[in-house]
Amino acid sequence: MSPVRAATVFTHRRPAETARALEVLLEIARGSGAVLRFDPAETRKHGLVSAPGLELDAVLSRDVDICFALGGDGTILRALRAYAGTDVPVFAVNFGEIGFLATVDREHGRDGVMRAFVNEYEVLSLPGIVITGPGDEWLAINDVSIHRQPGNRVADLQYAVGADEIGRVRCDGLVVATPAGSTGYNLANGGPVMAWGVEGFVVSFIAPHSLTARALVVAPADMLTVRNCSDEEPVDLAVDGRPVCALAPGERVTARFADGQGSLAQIAGTNFYERLREKFGRLATPP
Repeated sequence: MSPVRAATVFTHRRPAETARALEVLLEIARGSGAVLRFDPAETRKHGLVSAPGLELDAVLSRDVDICFALGGDGTILRALRAYAGTDVPVFAVNFGEIGFLATVDREHGRDGVMRAFVNEYEVLSLPGIVITGPGDEWLAINDVSIHRQPGNRVADLQYAVGADEIGRVRCDGLVVATPAGSTGYNLANGGPVMAWGVEGFVVSFIAPHSLTARALVVAPADMLTVRNCSDEEPVDLAVDGRPVCALAPGERVTARFADGQGSLAQIAGTNFYERLREKFGRLATPP
């Protein structure tokens, strides 16, 4: 890998928490002769002013060597979607609650960033899910959720794989998750955790009104179709936790596996199962 000459920076919504980390990042970038690029929202968020090593109010460019994400999984997912389908790796410093996708935790931020500028990391390729709905298409790196609107009756959802209808479930909604996203909403639903490197995606249900609704792992070559079978009630569609549209009664979406969408930087020797134990075991440990 070539030395880092230009990098994009994304941060989460609380700028005070990442202010010191930004100073460290800029210090190391200047020492390496690299330029940090901030889009207009990031420029305003941090009150940045023109200085050596900064490119402010910048349009998103794919002609960068790396993208730094300082935040939780939401910020990391935003960065991964921004550089989906490219070779630009996302190097993430965790400033969130769990940060399952993070490259390093915040207490190791300086060391991690220094590693990034000398290319001491590996790149993990992450798949995505392409969702096609009424008049549009979206890419999810983590998951897609279809859920009833607040105040409305339970959702009535039919789901099929290929030409085969699998079932019809009255529920609060369902989640379609990638292996990377299987430790999120899907896990909370009681769905299976899929190790990174597994191909395919999982479908799980939110509060199903059924004794027979079970999570389903879909093969990577198969297409999932979900239809809103309600006579009156629309349902909401969210991609990686962001609302994108509502499905009217009778409308449907399709979901298909898409390999090689995200490039996530990882410290050499990172182990999925160790990460799983540390991130979720930590939540179970009494204070």
